[in-house]
Amino acid sequence: MASTGSVSAWDEALLVAMIQYPVPVVTGPEDIQTQVQQICKAVDSTKAGYPDLDLIVFPEYSTQGLNTAIWSYDEMLLTVDSPEIGAFREACRRNKVWGVFSLMERNDDPSLPPFNTAIIVNADGELALHYRKLQPWVPIEPWYPGNYGMPVCDGPKGSKLAVCICHDGMFPELAREAAYKGANVYIRISGYSTQVNDQWIWTNRTNAWQNLMYTISVNLAGYDGVFYYFGEGTVCNYDGNVIQQGHRNPWEIVTAELFPRLVDKARENWALENNIFNVGCRGYVGKPGGETENYLTWVQDLAEGKYKLPWDDRIQVRDGWKYYPEGPKLGSMAKSQTAAE
Repeated sequence: MASTGSVSAWDEALLVAMIQYPVPVVTGPEDIQTQVQQICKAVDSTKAGYPDLDLIVFPEYSTQGLNTAIWSYDEMLLTVDSPEIGAFREACRRNKVWGVFSLMERNDDPSLPPFNTAIIVNADGELALHYRKLQPWVPIEPWYPGNYGMPVCDGPKGSKLAVCICHDGMFPELAREAAYKGANVYIRISGYSTQVNDQWIWTNRTNAWQNLMYTISVNLAGYDGVFYYFGEGTVCNYDGNVIQQGHRNPWEIVTAELFPRLVDKARENWALENNIFNVGCRGYVGKPGGETENYLTWVQDLAEGKYKLPWDDRIQVRDGWKYYPEGPKLGSMAKSQTAAE
């Protein structure tokens, strides 16, 4: 168990706890109920052990698992109004703690695949933020691309919170979007196996440094019979240094005290390396006010729907053909196709 904040925190300190949740082996709806009960119990016990805890975070896939063989069944999906999510909200309310939870969310349009979703629940049990994964891990994850953008919400102790999911964190553009909207604490929940362990930590650090914000990131931990999930909850300071680092232990609780006001002050007062400011007013020493016109071709092309790499025609993997040769059969799609057969 790692902690710089221990069991108490002073008025301006945001005490966070990240649970290196053991990778769940889920084969049916009854297993989801087991995970929900365990997660709620973990909220209760963690708050009891850390009375001043402000925010508790659970990894991606902690609720419904990541068994690709069962993603096609509608009964394995949830919505933000499902009783299971109601249980999470009640756990936060009775413990007076904020929480971050994962769910595989039924699409609003039943003809489309589900979303990979994260929610932030406040200490009153209310839904404070609803995020849908913008960058599903292609070519494996068959989730529909998120359509809520990168929302930011006011959190406890002066924090402004945003959450991304796993592969999202590999895109510096998404961290920049969160910071541009005011986030000073960027949360990343993941279900990665060990192949990208190092890159996961590097990007947690660079996302923090390039945007002058805390990053708090937690991954599933343990072995599911196929892959090993590395845990290693990581807390990065706004200067990119690692404040706290978990190990590979399932159920390890990684805690730290954060000071959101220091992020705000760094953004307001730093000159050197205030990169998130400088990108919008280049060279203000040589040119009063700096250069403000867009100089990034890819930004302009993306905005105009013309994003295309110079080597685009040589890219070999452009869909999930290897994993879903007949296309993903998810949610209500699977039921309708089965009925048709």
